[in-house]
Amino acid sequence: MTRRAGGAAAATGIVMLEHLPAEVREGLEAARKRDWRKGRRLRLQLGEAVFPIRRMWAGGFAVDAERLTRLRGFVEIHEGPRRLLDALIIASRIEGDELICTFKRASPARDRPAPDYWRGDTAPAGLLPKG
Repeated sequence: MTRRAGGAAAATGIVMLEHLPAEVREGLEAARKRDWRKGRRLRLQLGEAVFPIRRMWAGGFAVDAERLTRLRGFVEIHEGPRRLLDALIIASRIEGDELICTFKRASPARDRPAPDYWRGDTAPAGLLPKG
């Protein structure tokens, strides 16, 4: 049975590392980044460049500030090979080791062009062949 430390730090998920030697802290941080890269599939596609997304929420996302320091304009967000969102970034700022990007607009990606006609509510979903 594993026991967890109580208190405010445990309740917020904050781990106190300042008492450890610098080499140990750096090793833990490198291991955390390596494990994070392995498990994440969300990525930002900007032309031919690809950047892993650290975290995402309704109004934006965060990427590693070491690889990207400013971002603005139209981007695609992918999960593995599948395109999830087409987004317009209006603002970005650096907080700690993350670049925080804010959406002006984010819409689900479509696999076909938008229809150029109105489709009624009673239209059939498909047609069955005769026979």
